[in-house]
Amino acid sequence: MPLDPTFVADVVARALAEDVGDGDVTTAATVPDGARATATITQKAPGVVFGLDLAEQAFRQQDPDAEIERLAPESTWHEPGTQILRITGTAAGIVTAERTALNFLQRLSGVATLTNRYVQAIDGTGARILDTRKTTPTLRPLEKAAVVAGGGTSHRFGLFDMVLIKENHVEAAGGIANAVGAAQRRFPDIAIEVEAETADDVREALAAGAPRILLDNMTPDAMRAIATEVAGRAELEASGNIDLHTVRAAAETGVDFISVGALTHSAPALDLSLILERLP
Repeated sequence: MPLDPTFVADVVARALAEDVGDGDVTTAATVPDGARATATITQKAPGVVFGLDLAEQAFRQQDPDAEIERLAPESTWHEPGTQILRITGTAAGIVTAERTALNFLQRLSGVATLTNRYVQAIDGTGARILDTRKTTPTLRPLEKAAVVAGGGTSHRFGLFDMVLIKENHVEAAGGIANAVGAAQRRFPDIAIEVEAETADDVREALAAGAPRILLDNMTPDAMRAIATEVAGRAELEASGNIDLHTVRAAAETGVDFISVGALTHSAPALDLSLILERLP
């Protein structure tokens, strides 16, 4: 899932402006003018690294002439001790950009790593792990790309590219059949999914022609029974209260997808460090 270079440059510029403000006073006071250095970012915990484009952009915005070398590929699981990135340039540019670069890299690598753990947990079942819209405001393109880097599948990006009829839409429309029919008439070329809380909801959605049904907060036994009853007439997505301990049980019920909000709203940062060495 490629990142838009213009978006990357803009979001990094805004992050640096937030951090640097009128100037990095510590660096201005302690780092001699013209001092040069090399710095290496190293992985301190196992996981999938993602976000190198943003890290590189942070260093280059502080030092356009910086030489940057990728030492390990991203979107791949690495073990602790793996060297990820080497930067050679002005010492001031490196230390000023350090925190912004690491913030992006650790956050997005954390999302990719957690996603990969879920993907590994359901290996062989045929189900796929999906993200949700529970993302950091304005950073959704980055976090959804990190999910894909970790082996997950990106769900709808926003409210505009898929019809997802949930309980409040059903209530406002006067029932599942009314909601599905209205969506089919208004947006015939946009995919439709219906949230179901009971087996009867599933049957009503099927009767209305919904091609995809979200099974909300159901037990594995309930989902297994529905998967048998639906028998391929619609795609099924499991969602709600699913974690790393329960995701395989959900995947083994026969659902096609499992959406996990925690991938983007609760992923712990991947531990990375940057060590600088001053050059002669």
